Amino acid sequence: MAMKIVQAECTSCGDCATVCPTQSITEKSGIFKINKDTCTECEGDADTPRCVDTCPSGDTCIVYL
Repeated sequence: MAMKIVQAECTSCGDCATVCPTQSITEKSGIFKINKDTCTECEGDADTPRCVDTCPSGDTCIVYL
């Protein structure tokens, strides 16, 4: 499984991209996206994905795909 950024909730702060251990979060023209092929949900690394923990909007912005 992977994570997805809900664009309507995203403030484009970029905090999620800086903590992603697989560099699966990229930005283009102010829009952040998560590459579902490389996202591991920080499995084995943390109880919850780092991006969700770091996001100011939390689990309303970054959700399970």
